[in-house]
Amino acid sequence: MIQHYPSQLLERAVEEFAKLPGVGSKTAMRLVLHLLRQDVKSVESFGQSIIRLRQEVKFCKVCHNISDTDTCDICANPRRDHSIICVVENIQDVMAIEATQQYRGTYHVLGGVISPMDGIGPSDLQIQSLIERVNAGDISEVILALSPTMEGDTTNFYIYRKLSDSGVKLSVIARGVAQNDELQYTDEVTLGRSIVNRTPFNISL
Repeated sequence: MIQHYPSQLLERAVEEFAKLPGVGSKTAMRLVLHLLRQDVKSVESFGQSIIRLRQEVKFCKVCHNISDTDTCDICANPRRDHSIICVVENIQDVMAIEATQQYRGTYHVLGGVISPMDGIGPSDLQIQSLIERVNAGDISEVILALSPTMEGDTTNFYIYRKLSDSGVKLSVIARGVAQNDELQYTDEVTLGRSIVNRTPFNISL
């Protein structure tokens, strides 16, 4: 069914919202109409926050987490254990693990996982910078905390092979996280226990 819009501005706004993941045309229409019911200042504030996000947000030069500064708050925090690196797929996984309050080390955000079917190889991820961090010294343990999917396991094994001769302890989160589950959707208690009860990677093979 072809939708007829009373305004080209309305149509354009709906089309833009519908580009967001998980947002269909009906949901996009509801969101746009909601904004139309708000006062101008509220909508301007909403728009400016999105523009500033895109223009000003940075990626931490150490771990590649999202940050307002060149170095994120976690990497800059002297109370964190900088000898431990927890390797995760994305920003959401950092937030999920932080919510457990069970981990006090640092992170390394890969920006994805190896997926040949999607054309994503090791060079498309932040794996080389992880290797450089480990080779720079002062790292005692690398925790592989990727989702227990085929792609996550493939990426874990690739990193394990790259770091197996580094002398650094390599561990993987306990399999309290169900197979094929994404880390960000795992409840905090289960995820927290998986971090605390991590095991050496070679035992998990």
